[in-house]
Amino acid sequence: MGRRVLIALGGNALCRADQAGTYAEQRANARAMAASIGELIDAGSSVVVVHGNGPQVGALALQQEEAGALVPPQPLFSLCAMTQGYLGSLIALALHERLGRDHPTASVVTHVVVHGDDPAFATPSKPIGPFFSEADARRFEAARHWAMVEDSGRGFRRVVPSPEPLDILEADAIRRMVDDGVLVIACGGGGVPVTMTPDGYLGVDAVIDKDLAAQRLASALDVDVLALVTSVPAAQLDHGTPQQQDLHVLQVDDAEQYLADGQFAAGSMGPKITAAVRFIREGGQAAAVTTPALLAQTIVSPGRRPAGTLITAMHDGRATR
Repeated sequence: MGRRVLIALGGNALCRADQAGTYAEQRANARAMAASIGELIDAGSSVVVVHGNGPQVGALALQQEEAGALVPPQPLFSLCAMTQGYLGSLIALALHERLGRDHPTASVVTHVVVHGDDPAFATPSKPIGPFFSEADARRFEAARHWAMVEDSGRGFRRVVPSPEPLDILEADAIRRMVDDGVLVIACGGGGVPVTMTPDGYLGVDAVIDKDLAAQRLASALDVDVLALVTSVPAAQLDHGTPQQQDLHVLQVDDAEQYLADGQFAAGSMGPKITAAVRFIREGGQAAAVTTPALLAQTIVSPGRRPAGTLITAMHDGRATR
């Protein structure tokens, strides 16, 4: 039996920064991702897919507010469920096309439990939606009470709370499906954030980081490899400086130290390395960080230097787990 791999796809990979975000653009991007996933399956791996929704949920929130005079806007956690549905459909259709209908595939709307008192609710940090000019950002701050921040020199974006994922309500159902050979798409956009109250589970307005949710699901399913797909070939040391260098094979102790040293920015590579370290500390074999095109070359090329970054559970020849 081949390795079980959980692949976390970024929402930006489905809607790139240089694109308008049309359905046709996102469909083409989903088909490219399905081709990369198909390579892993052809090599004998079984796959679970998680995807982000940052651009899409922000765009949907903007549409909701713009149409507020005609229909009532829905809360942010409901928009997370909506984007799970349509992005899950995009990815599932692309996988059906690549793998054929004989390979069972299903997208599961997933609810992720967070703590109602998570400090993230007081400090919004998760960018969603399109980029705006500073003038537009200030207008939205005043008119809609959005928290807006400058994002990597590309403009201003809305930021929302991003609490820690604690538990996945559908984890047992997903495990049964995966054990039966189904390629499951789950925890889309980090999942629908909910918290337990005396009245049952209630949605909360936030967007969970999809890499951290992917780690939580990967550990719950006992997968072998967590693959964190991004727009750059590999994680880097000293990013943006003359000393910048790609990391190819990285031991978990070193990854944790680099993270503590501030080598990986909180808004980009930081959550991926955090998720990778947590996954390995909780028993995973390895975690990969790379682009969709380099994914297979990073995790299924024994004896060769990975094309992207491969973080392993070994240190000085000994397993850390």
